[in-house]
Amino acid sequence: MSKVSVLVAVYNAEKYLRECLDSLCRQTLQDIQIVCVDDASNDHSLEILKEYAQRDSRFLVRQMPKNSGHAAARNEGMKYADGDYVCFLDSDDYLSDDALQLMVSEFESHPLTDCVLLRLILFYQNGRQEEFSMDDFSAISGETAFRKSLNWSGIHGIYGVRNSIQKKYPYDESAMLFSDENTTRIHFLVSHEVRSCEGIYYYRQHEVSMTHAVSRRRFDKMKATLSLLNQLKAMDVKDEVVHVLNEKIWRTVIDQYMDYFRYRTLLTEADRQYALLQIRQGWQRADFDGVPLRLLLKPGYMPLRFSWKLFRMQEEIYFSLRKLIGRI
Repeated sequence: MSKVSVLVAVYNAEKYLRECLDSLCRQTLQDIQIVCVDDASNDHSLEILKEYAQRDSRFLVRQMPKNSGHAAARNEGMKYADGDYVCFLDSDDYLSDDALQLMVSEFESHPLTDCVLLRLILFYQNGRQEEFSMDDFSAISGETAFRKSLNWSGIHGIYGVRNSIQKKYPYDESAMLFSDENTTRIHFLVSHEVRSCEGIYYYRQHEVSMTHAVSRRRFDKMKATLSLLNQLKAMDVKDEVVHVLNEKIWRTVIDQYMDYFRYRTLLTEADRQYALLQIRQGWQRADFDGVPLRLLLKPGYMPLRFSWKLFRMQEEIYFSLRKLIGRI
C-alpha cells in the first residue's frame, strides 16, 4: 500500500516525458506509487518509461494494445493503484516538489475531505506563466464544486481524490476527448467537501492542443456532455442537479454548431456528418427544465424542436450575421 497513486497516461510524449517523471522522483513525499500507462505510443515513450521503472521500484509500467485515449489509459492504471489517494499527471506536465506532500496533509487534516485541488499554473513555450484564477475557499461542498465545474468557473479539475471514490466512479470512456472531465464533476458531486492546497501542478500550453485541433474529435464535447447526463440519471441525483446541467447541454448544442459553421470546410465529409450527428443528438435530447427563458428566446438559441431543418436554418443565419460583423 502507498499513500498516493499517481496515474500517468502517456502518448507520444518523449519530448517532455523525462521532465514529468523527474518531478515525481523529486517528490518530498516518498511513499508514492507511479502507474504509467503507455497508450500505444509510436515514439520512444515506452522505452523511457521502462528505463525509469528499472531504476525506481515505485514505477509500474503498463501498455495499451491500441490508442484509446486518456480516460481508458487511466482506467487501466487504476487496476493497479493501491494508494489511499489517487491523482493524475499528464505526461507533458509536471509537479512542484512538495505537491503530493501538501495534498496528503490536507486530506489527513480534514477527514471529511474527499477531493483536494492543487494550484494550477499554465506555462507557455515562450516562458510565460499564469495561474488559473480559482475562487478563494477553504472548503466547499461537493455540490457547489460540481456546479462550478460545469463551466470551470472559479474551479479547475486538477486534484487528488480518495481511492474508494475513484474506483467507484472510474473515468468516463464515452469519448476520446472531454469525457474525462465528467469523472471530475462526479467526484466533486459525491464528495462531502472539496478543499485546495498549495501544491502546484504545472500545465503545459501547446500552440495547438488536441482539444483545440480541428477534427471530428472537437465534436466529442457534445457526446461527453450527454454522457454526463446519462450518468447523473443513473445515479438518481436530485432534479436540481440535473436542471443545472440542462443549461450547459443547450449552450453546448449552440457552441458545437458554431464550431461546425466555422470549421466545416476543414473537415472531411465523413467528419462533417459526424459533427452534425452529435449536434442533432444534443438538440433532440435537450431538456429545458431550469434553462432561463430569456436564453431560449434569444436569436440563435431558440430550440425549434419541431424541425431540425428550421433549427439548422436559424443557426446558419445567426452565425452568418455574427461572421459579417466580425463576432466569429
